Amino acid sequence: MLRTEALANAASELVGTPFRLQGRDPAHGLDCIGLVLASLAAVGARIDLPADYRPRRRSFTVPLDALHAAGLVAADGGRRAGDILLLRTAPAQLHTAIAIGNGDIVHAHAGLGRVVRSPLPDSWPILAAWRLDPDGDTPWQR
Repeated sequence: MLRTEALANAASELVGTPFRLQGRDPAHGLDCIGLVLASLAAVGARIDLPADYRPRRRSFTVPLDALHAAGLVAADGGRRAGDILLLRTAPAQLHTAIAIGNGDIVHAHAGLGRVVRSPLPDSWPILAAWRLDPDGDTPWQR
């Protein structure tokens, strides 16, 4: 199985997990960043964030070296299952999701109170995308 497919499957397995702002543990709830971190962890990849890292509301900043160290690269070309997407859901609101194929995403939906699978809304432009490097030497491959 490709690494990207494994990540899409890991995200899909989290559908139904309760939403929790700043949530990083599936047993207690996840937010959108927690969903990405938990999905990566399930396939043996990990983003090491600084100890003092606190995402600001309405923004998304993760050190690029942390993404690279986790084996993530810019996702060029068309979207694939397992791509991690940075989306603009409103004029001042950013959101992360994982593509799972056929135009669907898995994301932590605050309004519904849980992680869901849904079509990617046309009104949510993709600002950036990353995928697990198939040639990278990450813990997932060891």
